[in-house]
Amino acid sequence: MAPLEHLQVFHSMSQSPNAHLHARADLGAGLALARWSNAHDSRDYVAPSHHTLSCYLSGGTGTFRREQPFAKGAPDRLCVMPAGHESAWIINGKVQLAHLYIEPERFALGAVTLLDREPRSLQLTEATFLEDAEQATRFRQLCTLDWQEPSERVLASSLAHDLLDHALLTQVGLRQGLQLKGGLAPHQRRQLRDYIEQHLAEPLPLSELAGLCALSEYHFARMFQISFGLPPHRYVLARRLAQACHLLRHGTLALGEVALACGFASASHFSNRFRQAIGATPGQYRNAFI
Repeated sequence: MAPLEHLQVFHSMSQSPNAHLHARADLGAGLALARWSNAHDSRDYVAPSHHTLSCYLSGGTGTFRREQPFAKGAPDRLCVMPAGHESAWIINGKVQLAHLYIEPERFALGAVTLLDREPRSLQLTEATFLEDAEQATRFRQLCTLDWQEPSERVLASSLAHDLLDHALLTQVGLRQGLQLKGGLAPHQRRQLRDYIEQHLAEPLPLSELAGLCALSEYHFARMFQISFGLPPHRYVLARRLAQACHLLRHGTLALGEVALACGFASASHFSNRFRQAIGATPGQYRNAFI
């Protein structure tokens, strides 16, 4: 995840003399959180490189977009702000809100694994003051947690992934008028996705994956990134970490066995990679769900 200060929506909020940042957390895996209050302000977001999900926790009845002055916010209303969108906001009165920031690579990973679609064929559908009780409940649960305490940070990460998965299932549509060029054929993408899932415990060298598509390693790596939205090694690592999370939450394997089952060379290598991505050790992650 890019530093929060480099995310355009976060940066715009932090530049306001009226906005106050109450909590922030980089959750790893392309997700970050912030909790804000604001009053009597105006904020513009111009083509951010990241997606943002926003939920009003209190107030907001005087908040509106300049281009939609008759639609007003309210507690538990959500806004979906895709990468590349533009919006201008007027905040009358006080509002408290939470933001979930999503890197494009994390969106791409969900598009492939959850929706079985090429990320470039999909777009997050912009929404203003959306009513979604499930998402609002998740945001409120997030805001009861201490994001800096390791076990509660793990729970926050789990809720953030649930928020994104729900958005992928309910707020994503096909890009209109898009002609896909380059990349892997759909059957090749599915073959690779399934092969990787079935061989996570084994070494997966680039040459082996390229051979499945009868391509040179160089050409394959370019085609893979076009179709999957991230390089092969980062996709494989993300899937290994996802499998490790599943085994830690739902299984009883020792940590060393989980490491081997997910293709890590050693328990220490697994622990280092897991902590870098998740923000907690495998043991802390498991204990958070006991």
